[in-house]
Order: sequence, then C-alpha cells, then structure tokens
Amino acid sequence: MSISERVYELANKVRQQKAAIETEEATKNAFVMPFIGAVLGYDVFNPSEVIPEFTADVGVKKGEKIDYALVHGGQVQILVEAKKVGAPLRLEHSSQLFRYFSVTNARVAVLTNGEVYEFYTDLDAPNKMDEKPFLVLDLASVDATLLPELGKLTRESFDLDSVINAAGELKYIGQIKRALAAEFRDPSTDWVKFFASRVYEKNVTSKVREQFETLVPKAATQFLNEQVNARLKTALGDDTASVPAVPARTTAVAVADGAPAGDVEESRSTKLVVTTDDEIEGFQIVRAIVCSDVDADRVAARDTQTYFGVLLDDNNRKPIARLWFNRNQKYLGVFDENKNETRLPIGSPQDIYGHADVLRRTVANYVG
Repeated sequence: MSISERVYELANKVRQQKAAIETEEATKNAFVMPFIGAVLGYDVFNPSEVIPEFTADVGVKKGEKIDYALVHGGQVQILVEAKKVGAPLRLEHSSQLFRYFSVTNARVAVLTNGEVYEFYTDLDAPNKMDEKPFLVLDLASVDATLLPELGKLTRESFDLDSVINAAGELKYIGQIKRALAAEFRDPSTDWVKFFASRVYEKNVTSKVREQFETLVPKAATQFLNEQVNARLKTALGDDTASVPAVPARTTAVAVADGAPAGDVEESRSTKLVVTTDDEIEGFQIVRAIVCSDVDADRVAARDTQTYFGVLLDDNNRKPIARLWFNRNQKYLGVFDENKNETRLPIGSPQDIYGHADVLRRTVANYVG
C-alpha cells in the first residue's frame, strides 16, 4: 500500500472509532501505534525500532518519559508524545518533548492526540525544538500535499536530510494555509479592510467596512466555487460545466451521451444531474488507485441522476466503479469478473482507499 492509502485507511478507522475512545492509553493502542506501525512502517513490537516509555540518561527530570522513541540506523530519530483523542495539543503540556529533544539525537518530535499529528524540528535554533510545527497532519481532513513529505519519515524511505531541508518551507506554507482557511471561514477586520481598500476608491468608513464584511466572504466563497469548477472540468473533460451561485456547493452538468438506457430515461427529465464535491473527490480517488495499472487518461467519468459512474476508456461495458452518493448512506459499487455489481457501504470518499484491491482487479480484468 502507498503512503496515501495507509493514511486514509487510518483516517477512516479514527473517524469510526474515536467516539468510543475515552483514555490516553486507549488512544495510543487504537490510533498512535497503528500510525507508527501501519503508516510509518516501524515494528511496534521490536524494541530496536520502537522504544515505548523512553527515558534519556541525562539532562531530564527523573521519572519523565516519552511515550515512544523511533529508532532508525541504530539511533533515536523521532520522539512521539501522545494525548487523549480530542484533547487540544498544547506544547506547555508536553514540556518533556522540549527537554528530550535537546539531549537525544532526535531531529523530529511528534505531538499527537491520535487524530492530529504535529511534527516539530529545530529550524529556529540548533538542538532546540521549535515552538511551531513544520507539518500538521489532520486525519479528519487529510491534506494530500503533505503525504510525500510524511513518506520520507517512513522506515522504508527514511530521508531525514530531505525532510529537514523542506521543513522551513512546509512550516510557513502550512501556517499560511491555516491562516487563509480561518479568514475564509470568518474574515477578520484587517482582512476586510485590506480588500475594501483595494477595490473601494474612497475612504473606508465604518459603514463601508460593514458592507464589505458581507461582500468579502461572498467573494471568497465564489472564488472557491470557481476552483472547484476548474477541477470538475479537468475530471469530466467538460468545457461547459459551471458552478452555481453562492452558497450552493454542487455543479449541474448534462448526462453524457451513451449513458445506459435507464439513465437516458432519467436524462429526459427536466432536471439536471447534480455533480457534488464528494463525487468529484471519489472519482479522483478511484483514478489515483487504478492508475498504477492503466494510464489515468483512460479513466473516464459519467454522472447520472442516480449514481456517478467511473469507466475505462469511457466505455459503458467497462465499468470500474459506481459512486452511489445521492443518499444519506453512501455506497461504492464494485464489479466482479462477470460485471455483477456489489454495493459496499462507506462513510466518505476517502473510504474508497480501503477497497483498492478490488478496483485494481476490475481494471486488470479489462486490460488482460
């Protein structure tokens, strides 16, 4: 499995089980150890790779321990401190990470609650752990752009120098992205004034600012919708697809020519097919999975009023998957060698990664 598949599989597990986790120890067993083992690839039962309850020899208060020390090349390289799932991650509650960082060879420290993983290094001062992380992995909303860097910390692809060299850029890009997300959700006064001053030629009075407090988030939402529209055009090869006005988050497109008979009947309805963000994400995940066996350009999409179809060579007789997302319970439709469909319940598009093998087998049947 790729690093992406391993991360999304754990994310699905966390989403399903975190409500039942009530203690820090349960968090470690259910989520943190699988992260170390399944995602990073270290043998959690081999003390030469993973040292639980790690204690340094010098310079540390007696009795203090780090939850896990990960060993690579015979040296401690990564320190991991865990809190209960759902607990806020505050460095003042993990002062031992600071102390251990300075007295071990570790260049990476991880603070986690099993769902959010904050990665720290010593960019600001040598051998002194930074106060802000250079990488934040949130399993509730995985940022796929971070996964290649995470892959460099896995046992099989460990490349500490590359991670440290990229850490500075990752740190500030991550902070900027989080700041932008916060401004899009709830624009600050400075953010509103900034844009108002760029487009309003007169003095920005309090009355004008109040007006722009409505206009700025509306413009931001429309901008994001346009970005979704661009992704949709790329995914569907549809030059006419368009995103409806704010605040809708779906896109109306016509049914593709050559749809199955039942779907052609539906297309005669006056209603348009609605392609959702979840369907676009699901299509991209399916394509990412099967592109290990076939060129990505051969994976096509057709939306209908009942399901979103993923086809090989845009051929109805070569279905790869169907996304039954137009209901409260989502289903992934997969096919056997006789093209019989089985609907598998899933919670979100990311759960598709858990069925990667059957999707690849389907494509393999078509390409021989």
